[in-house]
Amino acid sequence: MQPQSFYRAVAEDFSAVDEIIKKQLTSRVPLVSKIGDYITSAGGKRLRPLLVLLCGKALGRESDDLRLLAATIEFLHTATLLHDDVVDMSGMRRGRSTANALWGNAPSVLVGDFLYSRSFEMMVELGSMPVMQILSRATRVIAEGEVLQLSRVRDASTSEEVYMEVIRGKTAMLFEASTHSAAALAGADQSQCEALRTFGDHLGVAFQLVDDLLDYKGDSQTLGKNVGDDLAEGKPTLPLIYTMREGTPEQAALVRQAIQKGGLEDLEQIRLAVEQSGALKYTAELARDYVKRAIECLEVLPASEYRTALIELSEFAVARTH
Repeated sequence: MQPQSFYRAVAEDFSAVDEIIKKQLTSRVPLVSKIGDYITSAGGKRLRPLLVLLCGKALGRESDDLRLLAATIEFLHTATLLHDDVVDMSGMRRGRSTANALWGNAPSVLVGDFLYSRSFEMMVELGSMPVMQILSRATRVIAEGEVLQLSRVRDASTSEEVYMEVIRGKTAMLFEASTHSAAALAGADQSQCEALRTFGDHLGVAFQLVDDLLDYKGDSQTLGKNVGDDLAEGKPTLPLIYTMREGTPEQAALVRQAIQKGGLEDLEQIRLAVEQSGALKYTAELARDYVKRAIECLEVLPASEYRTALIELSEFAVARTH
């Protein structure tokens, strides 16, 4: 359990979600359970199920189906992680070897498929057509976001607009689906549903902006992944896009070349360029702006410890170092 106060508000529910995850991971095929256990036991922040619990309880929903929805969202997230690590050929996540590094690509992809399928079984168990609609659309948009990102790898002409479209799909969409589906399950009115959907989108965008910032500011030990991973893969993230647009001709040329060839040969020079060009400051300010707008969306909720926790969680999203 994380020490942050926003986890404490739903500590009991959070433990119950962990139990549901363990129970739903069982399979008659041992390798499925083994890989599933491995990736879910890595922990992580579990922010998406946490958002489900906090939003649902802030709207007065006190039932087991909220916990089941939280577990469903975590299954969807874990499935995307398994697939992402294969696509990105990542060797490290959350400070440990990735599943594909240990078992190979084929089992990782197939267990990701198992988790997707299991999440849809859990959705059916919830018996809510609005929730099914939100989550099934989310899985499609996430896949599109990943494919769009893939199509822009080593493309130094990628604009800030395209970058925002990528992160809205691949990251913000599941945050949005978490908050929106919790509101739908709680029977919130249309204005609350829309406000919480927007809250999730803005928070997810801010979260990914900080992630992309930490690729140049963090260290591997704290991050739980390799610093410079995005650069190594030739992904044009906002700090790089801004440096090419606003930096000196030399800084722009250095970044453009690094994106086009991938790899980490010039990592330290790139780190210096994104710092000196003001790209990190720009990205951090944009993240703070999105969090400010996210918090404003929470005004539709009645005052409670859960609304307070959502505000604290939003502030953590931009203050974090990992």
